[in-house]
Amino acid sequence: MSGQTVNLTSILLVAGEPSGDQLAAELVRALRRRTGPIAPRFFGIGGAAMAGAGVEILCDLTAHSVIGPADALRQWGRFREAFRRATEAARERTPEVVIGVDFGAFNLRLLKTITTMAQERHGIFRNWRPRRVQFVSPQVWASRPGRAREMPRILDRLLSILPFEKEWYARNAPGVRVDFVGHPLVDRHGPPPATTDDHPGRRPHLVLLPGSRTGELRRHWPVVAPAARAIVKKTGARCTLILPNETARASLPAGVPEPEGLMVQVGDLARALSDADVAIASTGTVTLECAWFGVPTVALYRTSWSTYQIGRRIIRVPHLAMPNLLAGQAVMPEFIQDAATPEALAGAALGLLETPGALQRSRESLAGVRQLLGPPGAAERAAEAILAD
Repeated sequence: MSGQTVNLTSILLVAGEPSGDQLAAELVRALRRRTGPIAPRFFGIGGAAMAGAGVEILCDLTAHSVIGPADALRQWGRFREAFRRATEAARERTPEVVIGVDFGAFNLRLLKTITTMAQERHGIFRNWRPRRVQFVSPQVWASRPGRAREMPRILDRLLSILPFEKEWYARNAPGVRVDFVGHPLVDRHGPPPATTDDHPGRRPHLVLLPGSRTGELRRHWPVVAPAARAIVKKTGARCTLILPNETARASLPAGVPEPEGLMVQVGDLARALSDADVAIASTGTVTLECAWFGVPTVALYRTSWSTYQIGRRIIRVPHLAMPNLLAGQAVMPEFIQDAATPEALAGAALGLLETPGALQRSRESLAGVRQLLGPPGAAERAAEAILAD
């Protein structure tokens, strides 16, 4: 459908986290390429990436990402104000399309409210029926699957970036129209690197990815740093800590001894992973990026006691690291909460580095994960699906 001209005047997008902000910006550019010389006006909630793509930003939540219900409660006022601005703008501008980008809890509530608003319109706007799209499925397959039951009423289309989700919805919420469009990181990083043999005698390169949010850095660094110290001492490895921005280092707890010779790098994750032999990483999207670059990885996650107690009662999947979920087995060792100790992390990483053939076997398993992410063009296929209705 390249070059398709669609008569749209405005589109509302909502992204509440940096990853969603980037994905929304990619989607906006893809939509512009398909809507002819007079593009619709894009407005909504997002951050710098969306603004750079020409979206009018009503407010920015991307600098205030939350982890768990306790954190969400602390920022309730900010979310409530963002919700008010989004619904007010939707009521005043009546966009033809409303797109939630990730940020599932917020966006499903917003889409439900917009559905009600559209049903209650009178007078000149009585025919307002916006197309309602969610780009990136909420993880209803991991916890609280009952949330999917209402989705057929409030969604016209769900754009999935994980291959198993289409089948999950077909079984559990068959009224949801799901398109698997592929994973956006396939486009961001280009062709995957070739799987290589181990290099005896080469100083291994250990990459540390303790997280991007303040809470993650605060909880992970005290176990990641001593694990890295032990690995460096035992193997002489080079060690690089990757941080998302210049201010993140202030989030690292003070007084934690760093590995000898630690290099700190801000951004440019691809450059570090293209040279890495092994990584220690927070579970989440970054583990998929490690898989894309074929980097054997030890995954960890620690959160507050209250969030963990809630999570362990509602999470229904056997793994948290996404490569493990996609593979259906632990292709990355993962350590959650109290199991994530310096000794456990160091032991798993040293097992990869010191066991003959372990690195190569891990890389081969990660190559299988890469094949599940779909071909390039996720944002283009998402735009095509949105405009096809």
